Amino acid sequence: MQIRDLPYADPGVPDVRSGTRFLLWLGRNQLAGQVKSLGWGLLLQLGIAGLPLAVGLAVQAVVDRDGGRLGLAGGLLALLGAAIAVGDTMVHRTAVTNWITAAARVQQLLSRKTAELGSVLTRRVAAGEIVSVSTGDVEKIGWFVEALSRFAAAAVTLVLVCVGLVVYQPALGAVVAVGVPVLALAVLPLLPRATRRADVQREKAGKATELASDTVAGLRVLRGIGGEELFLGRYRTASQEVRRAAVRSARMWALIAAIQVLLPGILLIAVVAYGARLAFDGRITVGELVTVYGAVALTHHPLRNFEEIAMAFSFSRPSAKRAARVLALTRTTTATGDGDRTASGDLYDPVTGLLAPAGLLTAVVCGDPDAAGRLADRLGGHPTEPDEGHTSVLLGGVPLDELELAEARTAVLVQDKDPVLLSGTLRELLDVPSSGAVAAEDALAAAQCGDVLDALAQASVDTGGDPMETRITERGRSLSGGQRQRLALARSLVTDPEVLVLDEPTSAVDSHTEARVAAGVKRLREGGTTVVLASSPLLLDLADRVVLIHEDEVVAVGTHRELLRGEPRYRAVVTRETDEELARTPSPDLDPLHEHDALEELEGESA
Repeated sequence: MQIRDLPYADPGVPDVRSGTRFLLWLGRNQLAGQVKSLGWGLLLQLGIAGLPLAVGLAVQAVVDRDGGRLGLAGGLLALLGAAIAVGDTMVHRTAVTNWITAAARVQQLLSRKTAELGSVLTRRVAAGEIVSVSTGDVEKIGWFVEALSRFAAAAVTLVLVCVGLVVYQPALGAVVAVGVPVLALAVLPLLPRATRRADVQREKAGKATELASDTVAGLRVLRGIGGEELFLGRYRTASQEVRRAAVRSARMWALIAAIQVLLPGILLIAVVAYGARLAFDGRITVGELVTVYGAVALTHHPLRNFEEIAMAFSFSRPSAKRAARVLALTRTTTATGDGDRTASGDLYDPVTGLLAPAGLLTAVVCGDPDAAGRLADRLGGHPTEPDEGHTSVLLGGVPLDELELAEARTAVLVQDKDPVLLSGTLRELLDVPSSGAVAAEDALAAAQCGDVLDALAQASVDTGGDPMETRITERGRSLSGGQRQRLALARSLVTDPEVLVLDEPTSAVDSHTEARVAAGVKRLREGGTTVVLASSPLLLDLADRVVLIHEDEVVAVGTHRELLRGEPRYRAVVTRETDEELARTPSPDLDPLHEHDALEELEGESA
């Protein structure tokens, strides 16, 4: 896999049983890249390891005054230099490729999981953790994957060097063969402590990132209550904890690095001392001593890869664990269908008993906003509960869980209370997968976005006053809450799904705009199935049928006026009457004239 071939056609099904298994799965899925990097790494490492032999031959040739062998040694040095240059270039190229492709694979997996779970993802995993996984953690995971092949090349090189020295000069080679494994394994007792400190640092950094993300998301509210300094102080405290944890972790890694420098130095001194005695006794030549000395000195290079792989694994394992935890989340299902079914017709929720007949506008009144949010998620096939006990919503008698994910998303669209606008032009915002039956202009008109278009036209100096080409900032922060809500509604209307579920779609607009939006939605969705979770009389009065849900169960069905007249619990939610007020209220058997007056009064209170 080359960088130019990204993204992957299919990133695969990851092994998410643990962080370590996930890392190994990534390595296996990049086996070709790992083999290439290993090959070039061996060329580089063996080229470096061969330098002492060539230098030793040259020194001995000078001592023996042998010009032929000196020329041969010079040619060998030139060949080794070329091998080192090519190997270093290519190992860097393949290592970076492995790094980027591994990171890209993880990002694709995370993107696929995000699309699968939708808005429910942030209810199961903190938003800060998702940000941390998709940014810093992805890089650390890629680091371990690319370092793995270079470590393997270094390990093979050390084995070959030790074997070669034993064959070349048994007396000194035996010392090196015993000392090098000790050097490689000397830091193992320190790794668990270093890993624990790195885990603590990552955990604190993740919490700080989560705190920062939540603070930024709620900055407008914090400013309104004067809580900026309070949360800034909390972030300062969290940041200092991260700094202290990072210093503790760095101290341990500095100790490991110092050992990786100290012990090779001690081995080198021992080899030189012992080799000098052997040379003085005439048991080895000067060239052989230089060769062994150079080989031991250059073992520092491959030994650094042992330190790097330990550090990469220590830092990437917590990151891989977090990524695996996110990727392990599944779309809650209980069905065992073949995935080839299609559905069309009435929408029915077996949990509450809610029925939304096909082609009608059904309004749902629920006194608990949290319960209404859970119902909206369930209607869209996004249940927040664990798999145990989950009952799928039925569309035309077919469980949504039995549909392919793309089919289910096309059939039912849910717009939640706080829809997100992505940055880009207004045209790009409305360029979404759709049936093609609803034009963007009609959707904007139905959502009463005329004032939004005027504001965007005034801001579009560089686009000739075309509001469709005006850029909208991230999350629509340059717009008011009502403007963002109406643009999001227009986007949902453009999609024109078979079933559209709207959760409080007009909570941020005034009553006059709300009445026009309600009429526009009813007109544009004529013939389509629409479910609106709301408590506004202006919306409820336009619905074909109204359903009252109390304690997660349908308790009344009718029109708005029928329920207002005959259902006290409905009036309590819609009119905000208390229990005492309901007890003092006379029987609501109103004639049509009094009922009309009551509705007008109620709408005035709502405004």
